[in-house]
Order: sequence, then structure tokens, then C-alpha cells
Amino acid sequence: MHVVIFEGSQWTTFAPLCLNRPVFMLSTGMSTLLDKQIRYLGATRLTFWVRPEMVDFCKTRVVPHLKIPTRINEPLDDEYALLVSGRTLHFRKFEQPSSECVVAEDDKIREAYCKRPGLSMDDVLHRTQRWVDLLELPRMEGQSRMAESLSDLISWNEESLIEDGIQLLKGIRRPVVAGPFNTSNEDDLWIGNEVTIEPGCYLDASGGPVVLAEGARIGANSIIQGPCYIGPHAQVRALSIVKDATTIGRLCKIGGEVVNTIMLGHSNKSHDGFLGHSYIGKWVNFGAGTTTANLKSTYGEVSVQYAEREIPTGRQFFGSVVGDHVKTGIGTRLMPGTYLGFCSALLGSNIPPRFLPSFSFWSDRGTEPYDLDKAKQVMKAVYARRDIRWTDADDRMVAQVLNTAPQVEKLGPTRIGAEALAAGAS
Repeated sequence: MHVVIFEGSQWTTFAPLCLNRPVFMLSTGMSTLLDKQIRYLGATRLTFWVRPEMVDFCKTRVVPHLKIPTRINEPLDDEYALLVSGRTLHFRKFEQPSSECVVAEDDKIREAYCKRPGLSMDDVLHRTQRWVDLLELPRMEGQSRMAESLSDLISWNEESLIEDGIQLLKGIRRPVVAGPFNTSNEDDLWIGNEVTIEPGCYLDASGGPVVLAEGARIGANSIIQGPCYIGPHAQVRALSIVKDATTIGRLCKIGGEVVNTIMLGHSNKSHDGFLGHSYIGKWVNFGAGTTTANLKSTYGEVSVQYAEREIPTGRQFFGSVVGDHVKTGIGTRLMPGTYLGFCSALLGSNIPPRFLPSFSFWSDRGTEPYDLDKAKQVMKAVYARRDIRWTDADDRMVAQVLNTAPQVEKLGPTRIGAEALAAGAS
């Protein structure tokens, strides 16, 4: 089946994480939204419909890793196709319809099965009549969830981890080799090759799977509670507590206490401090003692500060959303609902603002623009520490975020989604 995964206007509600990646490349559980879409939809070929600024990302960082034929921003041909929003989270195998149909909510298209030669990404972005006509198709019941924001992915991460544990680890479970550590419910404990578990650790899979991927290292006297995923070559420092519903990406370093958080690859929280109910991008470094508050003193609903506006999360527990390449100084205290934009730096001694735009530098003098040359110098130095080469694609990525972020962050997700980026495309 030809599957088309499209981005609509609401990608902005996933900023700052989607300023430099398509929404379907966000992680949930032990994999990305795209991984789950491919797993459950039964695609024999793929097409991505993405923002023009994401074409380069898909060509260089996504398509080369896929095992099925994939095209980018090509219109439909005369074959039936399943159109699926990149924001969908799938938990079960898709049942292919026998005729054309659509799943829609509030006149926003979530999925559609149709034969519409010539329909393209431009129709999605500009909400053309050809796109709107899909709403006239017979309605079908949705077979997936639609994430509205990062808070949904955080809240659903526990279920994603459990489902991934069932699907990804099926048939490859191995007996746990005895060591100087304690376990609970070894049936849901999976330890990859070359994993190091130091003395005194407790691996507790009584609440869901605990997965330690290849090369992971768990420091002495640490506690890992499932469902939880520690990615390839990630390190958990001694005396740390990693609690349920947590995803730690490839080559991350973790210390202190972490709960219900998704952290993408190459990010560091190596020291003491609490990190909870948050979504953290790549190449982030938290200074020693950095702590995220995830509960208001009133026990009320947390809203994310977004420029001059408050965006409700619908959650009582919610920490911070942190874009790629963010750096915090020692003792940084982040209040509930904090937004830290792409490549921002926090080095002040007071409580920082709850909203820091991309490419911002906050200190005791206040917030000022982060010098671009200095910012890129730091990013290149961080890459070099991991023996990764800075490429022209990285330069292009920084340039497009620099161009896109001010508009997204100034208007806020609701307004820009409804007015500036073709309202109604899902």
C-alpha cells in the first residue's frame, strides 16, 4: 500500500522540537512516530509531504535509513493511497478500507484513503478545494491517536513504552545473567549486548518493561523503574533514579532523578537535580543542579508560556519543553510550563523566564540575542567532542531555524496554525 505521511499546520504546537525536524520524527516510547506508522500501516512505499524547509532533513537524515522506497513532496499518482497525518500515534495494525473514506475531526483531515491523482503537499498547505473535497468522502473510524502537542506525547509515553516492549522485543528475549544487582519481574527485563550494570543497582520491571539497549551503562546503586528505555550507549550515573514512563535516547548521560520524560539523543543531564514530565531535544546540556518543577503550588493545570500567551496543557504535571542545543548553567531552576527555544543559553543566577526564544542568551543582565557565530562555534565544539563532523546540512538547518523560529514563537501555535499556515490542515 502507498502511504503518504503529511505535515499540516499544527506542527507549530510541537515547537521548539519541530523547528528543525518533521513532527513524525519525534520520539515516543522506544522509537519515533514514523517507526510506529511504518510498523502498523503496512506500507510498501512511502511519500513524505513536508514543509519545504524539511525536505533537506528528510533527504539526508531520514530516507537513507528506510528499507522501503520513499519519495518527498511528490503528488499522488493513479494508485490508491493512504494519507496519514504525521501527528498520529499508532498502537495496532491498520485495517485497510475497501473503498475511499476519511477520518476527520473539526474539519481537519487525520487520515484518508483515496485515489486522487495530482493531489499534493501544496493542497495541504493552502487548503485547496481539492483537499477540502476529501471531507465529503464517507467517514471511517480512526485507528490511531492524534497528538495535539508535546504534552500528549509525554502523557502517552508510558503506553508507548509498554507497546514497544511487546512488539519490538517479541521473540528476542534472553535470560538475564546473574550479577551484583537486583531485579524484579525478569520476564519484562531486556538487556542488550555489552551492557554494563555496576554493583548495587535495582532493575524494577514490575510496572512495565525495562530495556537497556546495546552498550548502555548503569552506574552503581542506581534504580531503574519500568516502563523505561535506556538507549544505545547511554549512561546512567551512579546513585541515579530513572522512574517510569522515561525514554533516554542514544548516547545520553543521566544523573539525579528523572521521571516521565523523553530525552532525544546526545543530551546530558549528568548531575544531581530533578527532571520530570518534560520533552528534551538533542545536544542539550544541563548544568549541575538544574531542576525542572513539574507541579504548581496550587495543584492546578499547567500552561506553557509561549511569547506573550499561555497555552494550556490539560495536565496537572508538566515540566519543560527544551529545544535542541540548549545549555543551562549550574543551579538553573525551571518553573512548570517552561519553553526553551532552539540553541538558547541560560547562565543567570535567578529563576529564568518561562519563555526563552530560540537563539537567546539569558543572564543576570536579562535576555539578549545569542550571537550566531558564537552559537555555531559552540555547536561545532559539542559535535567534535563526540567525533561528529559538522556538515553543510547542519549549516542549512541552523539557517532555516533562524528564519522560521521568530514567526512561530512570536505568534504562538494557535494563531500561527489558524491564520498563517493554512488553518484546517491537520
